[in-house]
Amino acid sequence: MFVACLRLTLVMPENDSLKGKRAVVRRLRDRVRQRFPVAVAEVETHDDRRRITIGVACVSNDAAHGHAVLMSIRDFVDDLHLDAEVRDVDTEVVQAF
Repeated sequence: MFVACLRLTLVMPENDSLKGKRAVVRRLRDRVRQRFPVAVAEVETHDDRRRITIGVACVSNDAAHGHAVLMSIRDFVDDLHLDAEVRDVDTEVVQAF
């Protein structure tokens, strides 16, 4: 069993409120969950109104498949045209058990 993890850091340079940030996080989280069978959550920068850090986790029986799912999610987020731009992408696939 493999656990594939993705951390996306997005920046919203023109955002001035946590309410606006939460709306973008909610849209992003809901759309990714609708499209992919993964767990999604905001994992860092909760109080920073201009930075969003999203964590995604996927369990797979094949490391290559887990990595491919993460890359599909990264491309999907790029194509969402949110009020935020992707600044950093980190991935890791670990073997569990």
